[in-house]
Amino acid sequence: MVLGLVSVMSANLIETVYISLIGTEQLAALGFTFPIVMLLQSLTMGLAVGASSVVARRVGAAHMDQAKIIISHSLVITVLIVGVLIVLVRPNLQSIFGLLGAQAQAQALAVEYMEIWFLGLPFFAVAMVGSSLMRAMGDVATPGYLMTLGAGLQIVLGPIFIFGVQDYAGFGLAGAAMAFVLARIIGFFFYGYCLHRDRVLVFSAEGMLGSTKEIFHVGLPAIVGNLIGPATMTFITRLVAEYGSPVVAGFSLAARIETMLAMVIWALSMSVAPFVGQNWGAGKRDRVRRAVFLGHGFALGWGIFAYLTLYALSPIAIGLATDDESVANAARTYLLIVPLGMGLMGVCANAWNSFNALGRPMPPLLMSAVQMLCLTIPLAILGNNLFGFAGIFIGGLVSQLAIALAAFVWLQRSIQGESKAPSYATSD
Repeated sequence: MVLGLVSVMSANLIETVYISLIGTEQLAALGFTFPIVMLLQSLTMGLAVGASSVVARRVGAAHMDQAKIIISHSLVITVLIVGVLIVLVRPNLQSIFGLLGAQAQAQALAVEYMEIWFLGLPFFAVAMVGSSLMRAMGDVATPGYLMTLGAGLQIVLGPIFIFGVQDYAGFGLAGAAMAFVLARIIGFFFYGYCLHRDRVLVFSAEGMLGSTKEIFHVGLPAIVGNLIGPATMTFITRLVAEYGSPVVAGFSLAARIETMLAMVIWALSMSVAPFVGQNWGAGKRDRVRRAVFLGHGFALGWGIFAYLTLYALSPIAIGLATDDESVANAARTYLLIVPLGMGLMGVCANAWNSFNALGRPMPPLLMSAVQMLCLTIPLAILGNNLFGFAGIFIGGLVSQLAIALAAFVWLQRSIQGESKAPSYATSD
């Protein structure tokens, strides 16, 4: 998963470098698309969380036939949900970017980018859900390889569509979206082949309603919880937009640099989920406790390592990506503050994915809502008023510390306090 996720974020970071070579307005436009892209991907990930939770517990209980049926139904549900999202969001892009504070030129560029990007969303969504389902079934290698393939295609195709080749002029920022779409379409067919090869697709409408209920029992709260992150990012972007397009561009650049190292944390939490789900389904509670303990320890250790690495190397990365001093200053400020919370973010991610794997989606939802409404937004506003641009991220760091402590304590008490055997455990 580290291989796959780092490859995906490498593609996003390299795309940012490509766009920075075109101009600051294009880079700012890409920054305004970031919250929307995160929001749509988070919706898809919520479906993946619900489906993989149900499938992993079925696999742990040795109910393989039921797991295969749920996998097939999950992919159908994904296509339907994504179709509805596209219909609702695409016509309103201009208004959305206006609310985010995008100026006229950046707004037009962002709308053009997203209209093309939407064409690849269904293929990307099916691949994302498919990856989670493969991991839930116990295949942890194939999703990483396929994610790497898609990212590699995006990196290779990017310069062709953005800058052009010889007499072909390229499409600029829109070309980056075209590269994303083509890479995801090609990747989609590889995912389809792997699912067919493993014989996990059962094309039957029987039990569709029951599968939908089970998936959405975990999936709906997970979707809402996942939406809170992008909603918070949207609010933060609006605060940052008050400082001008160069600062938004620096914010976007720094976020992508930080995410390169944060991918290890996310890969860990995504791997913890099927492990916890399968062992809980099999009634092996001690392995669940051990996995959560090790996950938290690694997350905190990696957070320290990541901060020191970014502190040492981020000036070089920023210098390679931009020569605009305003953009660079904003990026440096972000990377001096935000990565301090990376290990804490890992503790939260491990806890929330573990809760979802156990079929308990409400604690992550409640903690996400409290974090956004009661901590991050008020503290970001306070920090902005007291310390300016840097204060926005100081407020977020304090919020991350508080919610990580709550997530750690709540999960430990939930696991220790569970007295009944899991509902899917069998004697087989």
